Amino acid sequence: MHSLSNRRGWGFWLQLGFTLLVCALLTVPMAMSMLAGLTANYFVGLKSGLTLHWVDEVLRVYSGTILLSLQIAFACLACTLVLGVPAAYALARRPGRIARLVEEMLMMPVAIPGLATALALIVTYGGVGDLRSSWLFILIGHVLFTLPFMVRAVLAVMGSIDLTTLEEGAASLGAGFLRRFATVVLPNCRSGILAGSLMVLTLSVGEFNLTWLLHTPLTKTLPVGLADSYASLRIEIGSAYTLVFFLMIVPSLILMQGLFRRGRPSV
Repeated sequence: MHSLSNRRGWGFWLQLGFTLLVCALLTVPMAMSMLAGLTANYFVGLKSGLTLHWVDEVLRVYSGTILLSLQIAFACLACTLVLGVPAAYALARRPGRIARLVEEMLMMPVAIPGLATALALIVTYGGVGDLRSSWLFILIGHVLFTLPFMVRAVLAVMGSIDLTTLEEGAASLGAGFLRRFATVVLPNCRSGILAGSLMVLTLSVGEFNLTWLLHTPLTKTLPVGLADSYASLRIEIGSAYTLVFFLMIVPSLILMQGLFRRGRPSV
């Protein structure tokens, strides 16, 4: 260990210091914001004492918003899994100009500003029944925005394995298409599905631009409520809202990783 430490030159320590500096720039503001949500008076600071009063206030006022955000996020995840994994499989099995064109078309919602996408949805589907006032309208926008991330993550893994050989081997043993897809394709692209699922879940929960135009007073999501709390309420409540946001999304991500690892076949 000592000889290894001696071989590390100034370049290693410079990179390490730069990495720690970037991490601090990213995490310290968020930590300070969440700490403000636990102080009795932000302008007095820690001298005013710590309290959970503001967290309780957020849970009391915005509990419906929090539940709706989780509902939309997991529904969005289900939709992108059902649509994105087969789409990635089709693109991986049929490479070519058409596949590349379809892939680029799928990326359009990411390249276009969220407000423009939301406006297009309102103009096109806003008059369809009660869809405009339903949370399903926000779900449609979230699926459009997050689907490319699922497709790209799964497609990257499928492109790194020899799907043709694996499926031909399974077919030679008598496996039909559905069985090959479920027992050969999906297990081999599990890491891509996990990466795509984590991105979809976090992007859906935190999506603001598109949701700001699609939401109604009865379909307010976490980011929209967070913006409202910072704009119209005390800064302690907005900071407590940020704390609740992290306490909600981090366990969800850890749970998803645990479920995927538990279902991973042992070698």
